[in-house]
Amino acid sequence: MAKLPDPVLTNIFTLQRRIIESIDATTTLAFRLFAQWGETTTALSELEELQNIQERLRSKYSRLNTLLLKVAESQPIASADMLNLLYRTIEVAEATLDASIASLQEIQRNWN
Repeated sequence: MAKLPDPVLTNIFTLQRRIIESIDATTTLAFRLFAQWGETTTALSELEELQNIQERLRSKYSRLNTLLLKVAESQPIASADMLNLLYRTIEVAEATLDASIASLQEIQRNWN
């Protein structure tokens, strides 16, 4: 396996955990919103946005996990292109997560 520095691995695992927690929060909010308001016109647009958030997060998690596995399977070392792709994926996942959390918080504020 390409030896990734411990801070990089810690960052990846922390990022994965934060994504999972955000997917859970998104699913929970969607469930509560649907249970309380049903399929009203206003609620439907928010439910759709929550579904979009969840799909974006799921995609980033999956991509990050796949690339990490590819790096782990690389012998004797991972290529520079593979490592660059992994680092870029981390950056994009972090940005997507931050944007998703902001959107989730906005939806929560709108319905409280």
